[in-house]
Amino acid sequence: MASTASRFFIFNAPDGDRPLFAMLLLIIGVFVLALKDSLIKYISPSTSFWQVQVTRATGNLALIISLAFMSGSLKRILPQNWRPVYFRGLMQALCMFCFFAGAPFLSIAQMAAGLYTYPLFVSLLAIPVLGERIGRWRLGALLVGACGATFMLNPLASNFSLVQLLPVAAGFFYACNLLVLRHSCRDETPLALTFAVALIFISFGILGMSFLMIFSPPLEITSAMPFVMIGWPELTVTVLVICLISSILNLSGNMCMARAYQTADSSWLAPLDFTYLLFAAL
Repeated sequence: MASTASRFFIFNAPDGDRPLFAMLLLIIGVFVLALKDSLIKYISPSTSFWQVQVTRATGNLALIISLAFMSGSLKRILPQNWRPVYFRGLMQALCMFCFFAGAPFLSIAQMAAGLYTYPLFVSLLAIPVLGERIGRWRLGALLVGACGATFMLNPLASNFSLVQLLPVAAGFFYACNLLVLRHSCRDETPLALTFAVALIFISFGILGMSFLMIFSPPLEITSAMPFVMIGWPELTVTVLVICLISSILNLSGNMCMARAYQTADSSWLAPLDFTYLLFAAL
């Protein structure tokens, strides 16, 4: 079984850059993650951020360990250099918190538009951090995407709220995650990367729930932002099933995204990430 499973890309570290294959993986990953985010938005009135993260990450952890066992070696979940791997997981956790904090108040289109400022952050930061160059075609694609995101956020509108900036902050943290991935995690297996993220998310969720239990927020704050200010509401069957489905989608989508950014220039892939806006709208 080990020899057969080892041929699949999900079990091994990358062996070089493959830009076209990375592009295909990126588009698949973006589509899957857009579907997952829509499901989380759907159940947000019935659950909390912390419940979703702990439940989904626990499902991810079980799937990752199963995949590692199928590959013939549980060592595949252990990173070669744990510091950047777990720092990347922390960036993803902060990204998810900012992204879903405004979920009850924002449409999927607004959430997506804010989050998908991250290709701009990736491309701009890739110059000093990774030493990459941005050609005129990449720059043009970024400008088109930036104009589309600005149009959807509409910061000059009378009903514009600071809550709409939360997904933008999520975009910044997500960009940091991708830059760390390209700079310091290129030799890590996708199983090690996703295992670290699952552990960080479970820890992050437990810490958040513990904080809310010890320091109960005022009622007006809880009413204003229930999704992030409620610890562990009653876990319904619908929420549990959707969280488990989201685990599969999240794991597969993030594996595709991780491998894509391991095997192609970040600034080359980043403009293609704007396809998320199309998938989110659909």
